[in-house]
Amino acid sequence: MPFSDLLMYELGEIGYESFVNTDDGFKAYIPSADFDTTALDNVFANVSHCNVEYNVDIIPDQNWNAVWESTHEPVMVDDFCWVYAPFHGSNANAEYNILIEPKMSFGTAHHATTYMMISLLRDEDITNKTVLDMGSGTAVLAILAEMCGAKYVEAIDNDEWAYNNALENINNNNCKNIKAMLGDASILTDDKKFQIIMANINRNILLRDMKHYIAVLEQGGTLLLSGFYEHDIPAIRHEAENNGMKFETYKERSEWVACKFTKQ
Repeated sequence: MPFSDLLMYELGEIGYESFVNTDDGFKAYIPSADFDTTALDNVFANVSHCNVEYNVDIIPDQNWNAVWESTHEPVMVDDFCWVYAPFHGSNANAEYNILIEPKMSFGTAHHATTYMMISLLRDEDITNKTVLDMGSGTAVLAILAEMCGAKYVEAIDNDEWAYNNALENINNNNCKNIKAMLGDASILTDDKKFQIIMANINRNILLRDMKHYIAVLEQGGTLLLSGFYEHDIPAIRHEAENNGMKFETYKERSEWVACKFTKQ
C-alpha cells in the first residue's frame, strides 16, 4: 500500500474527512472542533519508520469555489455519470450529469470510494425504490439515485457543513424526492424502511452502525458499503453476515473497496 494512502487511512480513523494530494504530500481536513494534537501525534508515532513533517492551519468557513476551481476537474464514471462543477459544463456522452458545488463536503467522485459507489449504483434497479444515503456528504449518491428513478431518498450526514452543501446540490440538480437530514444512525427509526441503503463512511463507523442500517433495510434489500480497504473486507463481511446479510460482490479501486450485500 502506498505510504500516503496508509497515512490517509490512519487519519480517517481519527476523524479526518477529506484529503487533497499535493506535489510534496497531501492536505488533510478535519472540523476544528474535532482536532486533537495528541491523536495526531499518536498516528505519526505509529509510522515512526518514516520521516513525516506537517503543519497545522485553522481555516475559517468560507466559500470554497475559488479554492477548488484552479485544480478541480470533472469526473466521468463508466460513461454513466458525469460529476462536474459550475465552472465546467455538462457532458452529452454521459447518461446522467450531476452538478456539485465543490466545497469541503466529501463526494465529488474524485475519491475512489465515491467512484465505486456510483459504479455499483449503475448495476442496481432503482426505479420506484426507497433509498437511504448515510454519510451523504455532497449528496451526489442521493442525487444519482433520484435521477435513476428512486421514488424517495433520505440523505443523512452528521456534519452541518456537508448538510448545507447537500441542500444546495439537491436544489441545483432540481431534485424533488430527496430529504436531507442532519444526524447519524441514531435518527433511524423502525417505522421507516428502505430498499437500498448506501453508506460510504469509514471502517469503524460502518462496523459500529451497520446493525442500525440493516434494521431499517427491507427483506431482500441491498446494502452498498465503501470507505475501507480490501484487507478490511473480512471484518465488514463478518458484521454484515452476523446481521442477516449475504455478501454478493465487491469492486476495488486504488486499494479501496466497495461491497454489495443483500438482506436474507
